[in-house]
Amino acid sequence: MSNKVRNILTVLMLVLLAASAFAAGYMANDLLALRNGSVHAREEFDLFWEAWAFVEKDFLGELPTNQTLTHAAIRGAITTLEDPYTVFVEPVARDREREALQGRFGGIGAYLSRPEDGGDVLLEPIPGNPAELAGILPGDVLLAVDGTAVTPDMTVSAVADLIRGEKGTTVVLTVRHPNAAAPVDVAVVRDDILLPSVSYRLLEDTTIGYIQLTRFSAESANEIAQALTALQEQGATQLILDLRQNGGGLLDAAVAVADHFLDGGPVLIQISRNQGERVFNATPKTLAPDAPLVLLVDGGTASAAEILAGALQDRGRAVLIGAQTFGKGSVQLVYDLSDGSSVHVTSARWYTPERQALDAQGLAPDILVEITQEAIDNGRDEMLQRAIEYLQVQ
Repeated sequence: MSNKVRNILTVLMLVLLAASAFAAGYMANDLLALRNGSVHAREEFDLFWEAWAFVEKDFLGELPTNQTLTHAAIRGAITTLEDPYTVFVEPVARDREREALQGRFGGIGAYLSRPEDGGDVLLEPIPGNPAELAGILPGDVLLAVDGTAVTPDMTVSAVADLIRGEKGTTVVLTVRHPNAAAPVDVAVVRDDILLPSVSYRLLEDTTIGYIQLTRFSAESANEIAQALTALQEQGATQLILDLRQNGGGLLDAAVAVADHFLDGGPVLIQISRNQGERVFNATPKTLAPDAPLVLLVDGGTASAAEILAGALQDRGRAVLIGAQTFGKGSVQLVYDLSDGSSVHVTSARWYTPERQALDAQGLAPDILVEITQEAIDNGRDEMLQRAIEYLQVQ
């Protein structure tokens, strides 16, 4: 390895050690010495290079690339913080994360899936997006992308990478439609894709509007507003908001969604290292200020979803039905790095309006529902059924 690469890695690891030292409570003068690359720090890293020299000299196998080694060094330093949410994210994963939070990306607008036991890659077009408009059908088997065959050993992620491309360009998908024998080529022009986070419907033979929110993206508040308006026009007078398996997303989106149900007042309290205490408030403008409301929660309800659930529970606006939530109540600052990767650093923690800590605790439902194996085997949604029963007797 060149001296230049070693110097870069040394500086990088020194900076990360400085951050780790700060988290551990080192004195300011020790930090300054580390950041400036003191003789003592350089001597300690001489040990690293001493060890790595033996690896380079004798390792039987292929050595990692400089980028791989750099990423490994970052990951290793971050693990010393012992915080599950302070993490290093590599470039490809960071791109996917950014797209999901923005709610849009350039592509064809279709979900890819493969059965757990292997088999064909299946397509599920997202309504109103390019794949559906070009003629892709639900359940289509994907055979090739621009002439490149989809093989059994290819991961779904690798297939998705073949499909992705610049907006306005064309990708040709070779598919076999359900119940068809011969494959066909379907040309799809890539475009900005809306990844919906909300689905909704009026429950049959009721005036209960059901809304499922799968994550908190930049589009979520607008999608919830559209769902509420549509359901009210259909005659909904009571609401169920399903937050099960919602792992969170954007803080501002959670506050904006809460604003649709709260007439002013606090949504959450955030306490951070640099800004102290900050209270996030709803505005007086709301779409559903008093309609009876149930939130469905479970062990997969986390982060921004817990913010919303905690606010509506504390404020007496909604009843929580289901199971204990996950307990992820911390804030990560995301710093994008020069190669497209990123570092997520825990910098604050969240509390409900009544100052209940979310992190590592979660929220207890007002009505606990234990899922039985018999219900699972018969495809019965006991939490949803309990929510319907609760609203019907109000």
